[in-house]
Amino acid sequence: MPIVVTGCQGQLGSELCRQLGTEAVGLDLPEFDLCDAQGVRRALVTVRPRAVVNTAAYTLVDRAEQQPDLCHAINADAVGHLADLCRELDAVLVHISTDYVFGHGAQRQIPYLETDEPGPQGAYARSKLAGERLAAAWPRHFIVRSCGLYGRPGPRSAGNFVATMLRLARQGRPLRVVNDQCCSPTYVPHLARAIRFLLGTRAYGTYHVVNTGQTTWYGFAAEIFRQAGLSVRLEPITTAEYGAPAPRPAYSALDTAKYHALPGRPPMPPWQTALAEYLREAGRWADGTA
Repeated sequence: MPIVVTGCQGQLGSELCRQLGTEAVGLDLPEFDLCDAQGVRRALVTVRPRAVVNTAAYTLVDRAEQQPDLCHAINADAVGHLADLCRELDAVLVHISTDYVFGHGAQRQIPYLETDEPGPQGAYARSKLAGERLAAAWPRHFIVRSCGLYGRPGPRSAGNFVATMLRLARQGRPLRVVNDQCCSPTYVPHLARAIRFLLGTRAYGTYHVVNTGQTTWYGFAAEIFRQAGLSVRLEPITTAEYGAPAPRPAYSALDTAKYHALPGRPPMPPWQTALAEYLREAGRWADGTA
């Protein structure tokens, strides 16, 4: 019985399909639309998967402030429908969520546990928390919260922070990067490997799966340039100076102790180690040798 991966042309979905190989059945737009309840039902009943990994999402955080209904339809309502179908098919549901569900801890300095009370701010964050709660209605679920994903681009992925920083740096322009948002950026192949592991267990529930440690986006950018051997004029700025329409968490680092307590789990390395792996692999993706 196969594993369905929704959003298979995105960054995480495409990596999961690569790692799962022939086990994976990838589904994505335009043929597969999460908001088309009948179409989703037909697809899943036809495949009859043993698990559904939902990597599809509305992720345009700022645009969500103008499109809250569409954002909620994709990130919450559609997830509830997936949970109902997984119950009907007796399939495991893996739903990918986000550190943005913790948006209220401006003074916090300790990474969030799965048991900490969420406090989403903004339409995107609220929709993701609503999706979590609908996914959890089916007991055989994994909710996997992660953060700041970067990795090999998928056919439909919009890029990532590391690739953007490297592209801008090579243009020789000075860069201004936010230095008052602290999180745990995560390398997609490590996250996909962890999801594959969870699928082989019955340890259902919510997990924080990120590369360990924490940094600001400014600190992340500085480490990118250091490891890449690039000299860049880099200026720290505040979230207020950046001026994005949607609120961002000031602190949303995630604690991975629950995941790392699982016997036999593949570790989530420190974010600096993960970045070094990405930089080694990126050239191979570009020249087609990987």
